[in-house]
Amino acid sequence: MVVKRKRGQRIRSKDRNGGIELLLAEDVDNLGEQGQIVRVKPGYARNYLVPMGLATVATDANKQMVESHRKRQEELMVARRKQTKAIADKIKDYSVTLEANATEEGQLYGSIVAADIAKSLQNAGYPVDASHIRMDGPIKGLGMYTIPIELDKQINTEVKVWVVPTASIK
Repeated sequence: MVVKRKRGQRIRSKDRNGGIELLLAEDVDNLGEQGQIVRVKPGYARNYLVPMGLATVATDANKQMVESHRKRQEELMVARRKQTKAIADKIKDYSVTLEANATEEGQLYGSIVAADIAKSLQNAGYPVDASHIRMDGPIKGLGMYTIPIELDKQINTEVKVWVVPTASIK
């Protein structure tokens, strides 16, 4: 996506106000995100952005290519969100049962953490990582807990977690 320049060829502005229109190939701090068209000073473009491969000259062909790529990415994102929403609806109806060693009063000898819940959900066929599970802290007692899960920035669900004592063999 980066346009190569011939040796000695200058990057020139189309206007005389001193700005060059560039198409960002990567995210640049304090400037913009990938695919965005920005106007920068000629020296910044010539000495840093273009040689480092962070941007390219914003020609009509490049603009059309970025626009078609952006449309494809949006279609993929919509499909991915739809699939994630379906998974969230299934998880909402599922409950996890975890066995743990506990005292007579119901205190656990250890604790149940997000990784334990994620492993149980993965064994049931749900693609949930421990980073998706939003717990205030580890579970340290027997009982039923409702644990929030954030599968995406906009898709949240909950799962019921039952913590039961392990069955001891006498």
